[in-house]
Amino acid sequence: MLLCLAALAAGAAGCGESDTKQGVDEAAREGLALPLDGIEYNVFISRELNPRITPDKSYVEAGTAQDATHVLFGVFLQACNRGKESAQTADRFTIVDNQGNKFEPEPLPESNDFAYHAKVLEPNECIPESGSVAQLGPTAGSMVLFRLPLANMEYRPLELEIEGPSGGHLTFKLDI
Repeated sequence: MLLCLAALAAGAAGCGESDTKQGVDEAAREGLALPLDGIEYNVFISRELNPRITPDKSYVEAGTAQDATHVLFGVFLQACNRGKESAQTADRFTIVDNQGNKFEPEPLPESNDFAYHAKVLEPNECIPESGSVAQLGPTAGSMVLFRLPLANMEYRPLELEIEGPSGGHLTFKLDI
């Protein structure tokens, strides 16, 4: 009996240990801040946008492509340099559905206050900038905009892949 209990205890002790890295070996959930190439990325929220209503009409310009077969999908994130040296932020984002379909972001103008635009961040600097409209807004993040076929919204989970300047990757499972 003692031998059985010892074997059971040894097996249970190993259950909690894992070498799995969130965002690298398996998709991380939204809300986790994870490092990539000296920058910490945090996907705050992702959701379908309706540019005919407030606040969504502030995120995208009038006339942004939307029709009965596609949806606009915003991923709101923060990128912060928590290091001691300047670092380049990622400029490659892809949404992948569970069928392997890949979708690239829609370009957004520099004048869009909510748009994510890659740049070099100094130590303790973030995108969005502290005190900016995007940082103080309801999503607290800068937006990467995607135009997805409506049918593909059913192919969940959707995952956001971020490729860093050095080629490293992070993956976040998007809540929709």
